[in-house]
Amino acid sequence: MPKFLHRTLAFFCCLATPVWAGGLADPFSTDAALPLRPSPGLSARVGEAPCATAIPANALNAIDAVDLALCNHPQTREIWAAARVQAALLGVAQSAWLPDLDGRLSGVRNYTEQRNYNQSNAALTLSWLLFDFGQRSANIENARQLLSAAASTQNSTIQSLFLAALQTYYTAQATRAAVVATGEAERAARESFAAAEARYQAGVATPADRLQAQTALSQARLNRIKAEGDARNALGALANAMGFDAQQKIQLADVPPTLPEAAFQQDIDALIAEARARRPDLQAAEAQFKAAEAGVELARAQGRPSVTLSTGPTWQDVGGVVTNAGNLGVTVNVPIFSGFETTYRVRSAAAQVDLKAAQRDRIRSQVALDVWRAYQSLNTATESLKTTADLVASAEQSERVALGRYKAGVGTVLDLLTAQSALASARLQRIQAGLDWHVYRATLAQSVGALDYTLLQAPAAVEGRP
Repeated sequence: MPKFLHRTLAFFCCLATPVWAGGLADPFSTDAALPLRPSPGLSARVGEAPCATAIPANALNAIDAVDLALCNHPQTREIWAAARVQAALLGVAQSAWLPDLDGRLSGVRNYTEQRNYNQSNAALTLSWLLFDFGQRSANIENARQLLSAAASTQNSTIQSLFLAALQTYYTAQATRAAVVATGEAERAARESFAAAEARYQAGVATPADRLQAQTALSQARLNRIKAEGDARNALGALANAMGFDAQQKIQLADVPPTLPEAAFQQDIDALIAEARARRPDLQAAEAQFKAAEAGVELARAQGRPSVTLSTGPTWQDVGGVVTNAGNLGVTVNVPIFSGFETTYRVRSAAAQVDLKAAQRDRIRSQVALDVWRAYQSLNTATESLKTTADLVASAEQSERVALGRYKAGVGTVLDLLTAQSALASARLQRIQAGLDWHVYRATLAQSVGALDYTLLQAPAAVEGRP
């Protein structure tokens, strides 16, 4: 092979090697436009740690549960990959501004009646699209808006997973508290049965009193067994949500008793306005609408002329006759008629704009409803939490009085069992109210678009504090 051909081939290989080897992995720095990794990306914590791969040795708190859920949930990897796909497509769109450099080598053995000879060709062609009347700009804007939509979609998905993890965690906490409450109810029922048995043996109580107390004790024991089963199931669901097998051992940290805060109680119109400014799903819809608008301009530009510059050297060896040449040219491509393809592309893109606008407006309306429902639910949970505190206090006092009266022989066993049943119900209602308050507090934050770790790091108002 001639030396020139060797040199040309070597030049092509050297030119292409960085691309083939991935040496220029991100020349347009599109990774800088990517959102933060899903976890712990949305957090407001200091000194972020990498994703954990095991349940911590210490008792599991809400932040640990959320971190593990976000780190291990497949959907976090899915949305992160989707964002990287869109960032790469932005790089594809930006690459259209740079020239293309192509190399071509060929070798042919020709056979004729007169003689046989070799024919070799080599060419290096530089082509550069000089003018396209807005096609590249529209394509880049479309890709940039779609990347913005992908980032907002990631944030929205993460907040949904965040809320789901909190719901699972607080459900496990509630079922654990229910085990304690039903255990207390069983202890009280056992004490009542002992009192009824003592009174029966002393001949001052009827067999009916003894049987009623025994029935109440069996029912309390049954409630405690059911509560323990619910707690085990809740821990299995929590382990699954964090990406582990359901039988994984989990020790829950104690949740300090809290007084409901009133920070959320503000003008509902202000909350809705804040939600419309912050909700990532609405931001994603807005970005998709702008991408569709850029798509209209792209469709129109595809039907406009383009101007391309091309140049490069060529080499040819035909039977020992070597020719070195080059070319320089300008190509003007003017679409004249494409069977109305451009017309319908524009119509389709315009309809896409209407579609995205309708979807954005629907989400905008849904945002107001989400905030309204979450706000009212949190209001209800707050009032319930305050009321159940009084309910438990009065039920405890009533149960103590009823037990004392029964032991003293001035009360009936029915009064005692009724008071104990009311106390057990009040304790369970208190637990449910606490669960509702934690969940609806997070739901309101999510409906406003502000659900992150700051919700869990805020100091709780512990009962007894000023």
